Amino acid sequence: MKSLYLEGGKICTSHGVKGLVKVEHLCDSPKVLTKIKRIYFKERNGSFTEKAVLSCSVAGQFLLMGIEGINSREEAIAYRGRMFYLNREDVPLPKGAMFIADMIGLPVFHAESGESLGEISDVSDVAGRRIYTVKYQGREVLIPDVPEFIKEISEERGMAIMPIPGLFDDADEV
Repeated sequence: MKSLYLEGGKICTSHGVKGLVKVEHLCDSPKVLTKIKRIYFKERNGSFTEKAVLSCSVAGQFLLMGIEGINSREEAIAYRGRMFYLNREDVPLPKGAMFIADMIGLPVFHAESGESLGEISDVSDVAGRRIYTVKYQGREVLIPDVPEFIKEISEERGMAIMPIPGLFDDADEV
């Protein structure tokens, strides 16, 4: 079941004396967060508290954000290290795109034979290139997001790949 809330960013520190926070975004682009009007903080009991976004601007690779209820440097510092979440309904996706959170757990299979090759356990960006981590027979295999390897990714079917020989233990037998 898909979670209603997705990780959106992490508060790094305060910025100035009026309660702005410096945010490390977890989106493909920081501009996604400049359009968001509300964020959520996860509480210790597992519930989520909604806060209005009062302002948001891009500052290099970070964002400067004004958040409802954070009005001083001291209040901003109290939020340092906290993750905030987005309601998935507030983030429009282009047709055919999916959230990274929805990719975790998708099955991975050989594009020609259909053989199961594990499941996606992580998605990361390394040097500007997306890398998929696939759990396969107790180990992790890294798959770069290039058309030569990845033939299809869909929520319904999973990820179809064309592995190179040696990438998986029995790749030559597939």
